Amino acid sequence: MPISASSTYQRRRREFRKHFFPQAQPAEWRDWQWQLRNRIRDADALGRIFTLTDDERAAIARRQGALPLGMTPYYASLIDPADPADPIRKTMIPQLAEFEVAPGEMTDPLGEDPRRPVPGIVHTYPDKVLFLVTDHCATYCRYCTRSRVVGSGELVPSRRAWAQGLDYIRATPQIRDVLLSGGDPLTLSDQRLNELLTELRAIEHVEFLRIGTKIPAVLPQRITPALCRMLKRHHPLFFSIHFTHPAELTPESARACERLADAGIPLGSQTVLLKGVNDDPETMKQLMLGLLRIRVKPYYLHQCDAVSGSSHFRTSIQQGEAILRHLHGHTTGYAVPTYMLDAPGGGGKVPLTPNYVVGQQGQVLHVRNHEGVDFHYHLPPPDESGRPLPLRDEHAAARAHPRMNP
Repeated sequence: MPISASSTYQRRRREFRKHFFPQAQPAEWRDWQWQLRNRIRDADALGRIFTLTDDERAAIARRQGALPLGMTPYYASLIDPADPADPIRKTMIPQLAEFEVAPGEMTDPLGEDPRRPVPGIVHTYPDKVLFLVTDHCATYCRYCTRSRVVGSGELVPSRRAWAQGLDYIRATPQIRDVLLSGGDPLTLSDQRLNELLTELRAIEHVEFLRIGTKIPAVLPQRITPALCRMLKRHHPLFFSIHFTHPAELTPESARACERLADAGIPLGSQTVLLKGVNDDPETMKQLMLGLLRIRVKPYYLHQCDAVSGSSHFRTSIQQGEAILRHLHGHTTGYAVPTYMLDAPGGGGKVPLTPNYVVGQQGQVLHVRNHEGVDFHYHLPPPDESGRPLPLRDEHAAARAHPRMNP
């Protein structure tokens, strides 16, 4: 199904802007910095746009000191303001369920904090490091693995803050792969991002640079020609883009990804499997095929990390397996991602395949990582049937999400 570039889609965007942001000129709406300055960040702003449920209102009122609330006007325009079941809405607006901690859930589910040799660096694998360069995001996903950090002011992007991380990488010659994450590195200015990439590229043993981002999905205006010209100077450079649902595949996000691809940057998607959002095989198929159309290779399908308050988002492993079987049987192999689990406590990424899955006892999944070490992942409570959700028919996703239709 082609991405909708129809007059209906464009009219809906214009109506949203004129109704909720009447002072914004078209040029301002297309300005990524205007989008960041005008993020929807509190109950009053949300209530002006969305018909909030009692649960949502209570959760927003309770979130003092918790994961921040933030959503760009552009991304808000993709959400049905009257439908609490809208898939993107579920990932953006707090629910009371995020304050309930299920067995096995942790504030630091990947065990990153004990693996920080210096501020901002997470060193889990011998030859690669995670460089947390900012704690700022354009939007804050309610299932965020780093909800303990993002928006807290702990990771201030500056030369001084990055100095220890750069020194550590220079002094550790086995590091050949650096992944910039946070927060979202693309919320940095072109100049600051260029300075950091230049420093990293000057380190002889660093062969590969990667950027993890959700910006093309939530703030595609950020992917400007000037940014792409700058990024071209730092090859080999790879992007891992966080896409969640087919509704994110708009003409704007397509243009952003195509600009990056035209700059010679290989693009891979990292999608989190989320209950009630994208855990339907047909929805996932539409997302994976849509990504291929905009030159993004489906790379990882992540089992949702067991971060505190995530049980309402987490599915069974059987549901993920059912989705993969559907993809294998009904689409090109290029559209089939690898189903992965980040082993709780810092065990690294584990493919959910027989070679790595030891077994399951009750709601505890036993997996074995690349070092042969066993880890336990606590699954959410089973649904009433205890079985994977049924597969929908071929056109169910399009009917459920009419914004995808041309």
